[in-house]
Amino acid sequence: MISGHAFSQPLQTLNLLTSWNPQAEQGGYYQALATGIYKRYGLDVHIQSGGPQINGMQLLLAQRADVIIGYDLQLLSAVQRGLPVQAIAAPFQLDPQGLLTHDDVTGLDQLKNKTLLVSSSGQTTWWPWLKNKYQLSDNQVRPYTFNIQPFIADKNLAQQAYVSSEVYEAKKAGVPYHFFLFAEQGYPPYGGILITRPDEIAKRRAALQQFIKASMEGWVSYLKDPTAGNALIKKENPQMSDGLLQWGVTQIKQHHLIDGGDAATQGLGIMTDQRWQKTRDFMVSSHLLDPATDWKKAYTTELVSGLQIKAQ
Repeated sequence: MISGHAFSQPLQTLNLLTSWNPQAEQGGYYQALATGIYKRYGLDVHIQSGGPQINGMQLLLAQRADVIIGYDLQLLSAVQRGLPVQAIAAPFQLDPQGLLTHDDVTGLDQLKNKTLLVSSSGQTTWWPWLKNKYQLSDNQVRPYTFNIQPFIADKNLAQQAYVSSEVYEAKKAGVPYHFFLFAEQGYPPYGGILITRPDEIAKRRAALQQFIKASMEGWVSYLKDPTAGNALIKKENPQMSDGLLQWGVTQIKQHHLIDGGDAATQGLGIMTDQRWQKTRDFMVSSHLLDPATDWKKAYTTELVSGLQIKAQ
């Protein structure tokens, strides 16, 4: 865990739990910490790394985190179970998730004879969408173990991939590939969203709004020059390479993951009812969500509306 503490003035402490090890997908938060943006907004932000063994929702509910980075489908499922959690901003307008194929596949409609490597979480999120959209079968699926070697060895495999990570590994291995970002094919969810508890919003609305504002300014700064944020990421995650960080930043910019969608006109972090409804409708049609769920409880647009922070 790292923090940006200053002793010259009383700062509001806020604990942010990310969804994975430090990497480019969290660059805006590390940049806001490294460059003093959080401190300027009166915040003492502590960033704690998430990962496969860490249940962010559980830690949020146990008040061991004030804000977590999570995902729309996970959040809507939690609301269906009656858990008091709520999204307050969507820094990633597009999900970085997609499919990595060999170069003989030029469209997602050419997957019928392929074996697809899908993780257990993928099977309850994007896979139902992909399967229904392109008439694929569960029989094609094998477990994805977060190891790219099987893909490299077998031309008949396609696998899930983040544009900012596994795609880089394929490129580095010299494998001719194609990558299809699901969001660019109509997959509706946001990427990493900021989630807190309703009691936290009631208690610290102003501080949370400052946190969103500072974080979005961190993203603007990171995409302009990621040097400071990357130095902090590498300090926290020594396995992280300069090459992967550079690739991640390039892909975030190229696919407009942060400044695309509604953020292009309404500012970074924006969420809309229309966009949430598309995700809700997809989940209901895929039997991932009970139609009776009060899905509007899953988010509030109040803290991001009118911020109008634009990428430079």
